[in-house]
Amino acid sequence: MWSKLSLVAFIAGFSMLLYGTFKAFSLPPVASADIYENYRIVFFHVPAAISSFVAFTLTFIFSALFLRTENYRRDLQAVSSARFGFAMITAALISGSIWAKVAWGSYWNWDPRETFVLVLWFAYAAYFALRTSIEDYSTKARYSAIYSLFAFITVPLSYFSAKISVLHPMTSELKFDAERGTLLGIVIFAFILLYIAYFLVDSKVSEIEERVVGVNEHE
Repeated sequence: MWSKLSLVAFIAGFSMLLYGTFKAFSLPPVASADIYENYRIVFFHVPAAISSFVAFTLTFIFSALFLRTENYRRDLQAVSSARFGFAMITAALISGSIWAKVAWGSYWNWDPRETFVLVLWFAYAAYFALRTSIEDYSTKARYSAIYSLFAFITVPLSYFSAKISVLHPMTSELKFDAERGTLLGIVIFAFILLYIAYFLVDSKVSEIEERVVGVNEHE
């Protein structure tokens, strides 16, 4: 069941992403001397950021469930979700820096939104570093779950930091027309579908690997 669902999610998400990419580069430039062609990166920057927030939120939920139930499947699900989220927030940081260079003249400006997202990146980099540093699996799962509950505070801080940002616009402030707004929604949905596909496969593979390791340890 999980394999069929992941395949459907991947095909649908990848098809929508291909369509979104084609449309993003075929639309005419906006009438702005500051961003002109640069606005196209929004169709990838925003979906990457939003899908990372979704993934980290699920990491928080699965970590809390693990601490409550001690079901190690929840720990594996938390890690799988965090992997996708970390990749996406890295993509958001890189694409955001490209936007900043064109719009504001510098790749990095220490704007509140940029700074809080960087803090988020380091928080989850530390999450993976923590897991790598502990050999005993039960201890690793418990400590990293506890840590992820605290690391999650960086997610709402990053999201709402746009409200106090001097430079970084809110998504609602982009003032896209209906066509561009719809396209942005399609690409966001595509990224979330790809997250679902990745999560289902990676968490199941991790679960199988842990079972194999457990069997080998008892032989």
